[in-house]
Amino acid sequence: MLWLLPGLAAAQATLTGVVRDSLTQKPLPFASVFLANTTLGATTTEQGTFTLAGVPAGSYDIVASYVGYRLAKQAITVGPAPQQLTLNLAPTGAQLGEVVVRPRPNNPGDYQKFKELFLGHSTFSQQCRIHNPDDVLVDFDPKTTELSATARNYVQVDNQALGYRVKYYDLRFTCNFTQQVVTFYGQPIFEEMPTRSARQRRQWDANRVRAYLGSLPHFFRSLRDSQHTAQGFVARRLRIVPNPHFARTDSLRQALLRQRRAYSATERDSLKQWAAVPTSFSLLYMAPLHVDKLRRVAADGRRVFLRFQDQLQVTYLLAGPDANYHPQPARAVRGSAPSPPPQDVQVSQLVLMKPEVEIEPNGQLANPLAVYTDGYWGFEKMGEFLPVNYLPPASTLPTHDK
Repeated sequence: MLWLLPGLAAAQATLTGVVRDSLTQKPLPFASVFLANTTLGATTTEQGTFTLAGVPAGSYDIVASYVGYRLAKQAITVGPAPQQLTLNLAPTGAQLGEVVVRPRPNNPGDYQKFKELFLGHSTFSQQCRIHNPDDVLVDFDPKTTELSATARNYVQVDNQALGYRVKYYDLRFTCNFTQQVVTFYGQPIFEEMPTRSARQRRQWDANRVRAYLGSLPHFFRSLRDSQHTAQGFVARRLRIVPNPHFARTDSLRQALLRQRRAYSATERDSLKQWAAVPTSFSLLYMAPLHVDKLRRVAADGRRVFLRFQDQLQVTYLLAGPDANYHPQPARAVRGSAPSPPPQDVQVSQLVLMKPEVEIEPNGQLANPLAVYTDGYWGFEKMGEFLPVNYLPPASTLPTHDK
């Protein structure tokens, strides 16, 4: 597997440190310490110390958790040299065993909508279960049409498809129904689910490979190493151009609607036609983009930045979409018939919210919120969520252009 990320294994490091009470500076024994988005974690000793060995190079949030204390997190950059860290946890002030009473329980409909948006609708997502639903706090604001969710400590998701138990600490989830945008982030830690069945283990391994191939982390890693074409990806430039006729058309439509009267057949036909006028047009450049149009390599040759013009349409050619994926058909433009999306490949859109963002050696973005995904990548949720330190076996990866 080393050819895909040639510097990953060679640039592993050991992290050591201590977890302390921020007020008394006393060490905290048996605290949980982990690197967010990975399977790498440890429990502190009686002296409050910990060791994390074999950490791949890259940027991480190291997180410490302890009963009766607020979560502590610290951004770190891991290179080949060992690091010594100190994590200070602040007491919450609540007494152990204290019962916390919510002002009102979750609205069942709001919680159900959160669960669907958080877990997703894929075949793997249907095998995910939230272990502690009572710890999820959901709220809906009808004025902003925004659904939000947090958790008292963490949300535990048991993914029976991939064999991971994910504890999602400090969850911050929002869905704006007006803008149709879902955002969630936090500090998840992955734990291997126990099994004594060799058959179950083989199924989990196969499902993890399936979840990885064509995924956003797969694309970023292959792009960083100039392997995106060999790995089965085709990236094309996508432009969104405002429709110059929309403003006038919408003005006429709104003026007629404000009259609030019975409309003639001609007026009803006009309203129907005006409502179908798109706000913008999508222009797809069919020529695949060269790697130099997708990224920038720093002068030292070591740092790589995601950078491209307009937006990207990224197609993964080597696998079809999940059976539960049903993309919306394209709207007809200027009378042309909408072309249905291909059914045998995975088609996604990528929007860069900043001029550029660094791709770390581990395949993560230095700022994960710098990109917005749509299409197939927007469809994939917790069912396909893999730790950042996961790598598939070399035999499962493409090795040449297809």
